[in-house]
Amino acid sequence: MKYNQTNSQETVPTDAASNQKRRVRKLLSNRRDGWIVAAALSCALIGLAGCAATTSTPAATSSTSSPTTAGHGLPASGGGGSNARSGPAEGGSSGTVTSVSTSGFDLTTSAGQKVTVKTASTTTYEKGTASATAAVVTKGATVLVLGMTSSTTITASQVIVQPSGIGGTPAYSPSAVASFQKGSPSTAKQDGQIPANYTEGSGTIVTGTTADKAAEAALAAYPGGVVDRVVKLSGGEYEVHYIGVNWPHHIFVSTSFTVVGAN
Repeated sequence: MKYNQTNSQETVPTDAASNQKRRVRKLLSNRRDGWIVAAALSCALIGLAGCAATTSTPAATSSTSSPTTAGHGLPASGGGGSNARSGPAEGGSSGTVTSVSTSGFDLTTSAGQKVTVKTASTTTYEKGTASATAAVVTKGATVLVLGMTSSTTITASQVIVQPSGIGGTPAYSPSAVASFQKGSPSTAKQDGQIPANYTEGSGTIVTGTTADKAAEAALAAYPGGVVDRVVKLSGGEYEVHYIGVNWPHHIFVSTSFTVVGAN
């Protein structure tokens, strides 16, 4: 009897422990299932947030470039305005031939500016008012050069030796051109009349015969500089842009190609 009682007492704890283990396993299983569900829900929520982030439409943006215009002989950066340029434009210069080569010649203006002239098979020549050949260009000759200008280099379309009667006579006495002096400030003064609606940098670049006539008139009235572009103003007049001198920087020419002012 004692043995059975003892055996019975030992069996009870064993069954209780077994039941306790089963309850613990069940509890752990329930918690594990809960964690799995929670993790799945979290992933789903994260996925939805990610989708929302990647499918959102960015705000539309627009960019408008402001027109830029060229200053005193310097190309404008970026381009956009009617007077802006990023490369050469039609112009010219006049002076005395200092050297001649197979590719062209060099000249020095009356204001001391050195100019390189490049010629080609399409370049035309005149002596006075008569047609001529490249042979008329000799050292010491006085020439007027018209063509595509890039700084102080001109690719000549036309070379006139001993030019005469070029450009109309201004209605005033033009002031002397101020030679370029490195480090010296530009002279600030005005000759004649400036077109009423003129704003520096305004106008539209012109080419061909129109540019040639305006450049010729400007160079006759104010010899010594380099014309690096000609623009037509809103009133119909022309602004001839001058470089290589301290003054003038702008020479104004009427619709009949007579110089009317400078500054």
